[in-house]
Amino acid sequence: MDIRLMKFLRKPKFFGTNEIKPWHHFLFWSVYFIFNTFRWSFIHNDFLLSLQTNLIGFPIHMFLAYLNAYYLMPVFIYTQKYVQYVIYILLALFIMLLIKYNLTYYLVSTDVMPESLDVIDSLTVGYAVQTMIGEVYVISFFTAIKLTIDWLRESSKLHDLEKRQLKTELRFLRSQISPHFFFNTLNNIYSLTLEKSDQAPEVILKLSELMRYLLYATKKQRQDLTSEINCIRNYIDLERIRFDDSLKIDMNISGNLDDCSISPMLLIPLIENCFKHGASKNIGEMKIKIDVKVEDGFMDFKVSNSIPNVNKEYVYPIKRGGIGLSNVKKRLELGYGKNDYDLKIFEENKMFNVFLKLKVI
Repeated sequence: MDIRLMKFLRKPKFFGTNEIKPWHHFLFWSVYFIFNTFRWSFIHNDFLLSLQTNLIGFPIHMFLAYLNAYYLMPVFIYTQKYVQYVIYILLALFIMLLIKYNLTYYLVSTDVMPESLDVIDSLTVGYAVQTMIGEVYVISFFTAIKLTIDWLRESSKLHDLEKRQLKTELRFLRSQISPHFFFNTLNNIYSLTLEKSDQAPEVILKLSELMRYLLYATKKQRQDLTSEINCIRNYIDLERIRFDDSLKIDMNISGNLDDCSISPMLLIPLIENCFKHGASKNIGEMKIKIDVKVEDGFMDFKVSNSIPNVNKEYVYPIKRGGIGLSNVKKRLELGYGKNDYDLKIFEENKMFNVFLKLKVI
């Protein structure tokens, strides 16, 4: 899900909360009554007759519509009892037909269907069929509106749930730094304190800064790129302690990082994999090269590490979809549009390379 979709989900909802309120019902039936009254007044060329027949017909329309939408469909259609539904809806239509005929005949006119060419003053089959079809039309129209609003409400709930799940998943992915890194760093600090090394306070400070960034930056959707780079520097400095002179790290940064933002902790998993699957598996000198270039609103990030000098049966884990790379891929899919990033993984000159082009403006 990209940023554009997330913005769409934050737009105002239909009818505010997608709940059908009493005034919605009142507005619907009022508009429909007025429209129908004027419509039939032009057909009959008699406004009073149209008004009288609609005053009789509309309570029947409303009763059948609510009976169908709020009782018959939930009880029978939603539970797949179709035969019972047909029986009950036909029974309701027939009863309402008798009521409408008698009310019209005794209160308005003995000609119960003035739009017909012939005078109809009895309960004929033609009158019954046309009247029941008219009721079915009203019932269907009302039910269609209710089903549409119900669908919008359920769809809105589903989107809200997806948004909450998305935020939870993104926050979890942002906070994924291997626990082994913290254990190793604490062990290194312990060793430095035993040796009474002058490095101990500095290492503790860097670990504190990294943990503070991890705790607070992951709550934001975007973090400034400068803070992300500083986080990477602290991470690298802490890892240097483990490898001493056997590890060679070259980090180059170019371009203007001001006003650039990035999903927090997005790059750290790629750096971590260099140590986890590169330096920790290597025998002899280990090289890691990191290049960051910002130009025209995009960041070109490339991290390379020498392939471990181990037996030939060893397969580089990240190439098969290691946790770090899977983390980054998932977060890019969730947090960025398809045109906002390009991720490439390849081997070249005995170096394992990850290249990420990312929109940062």
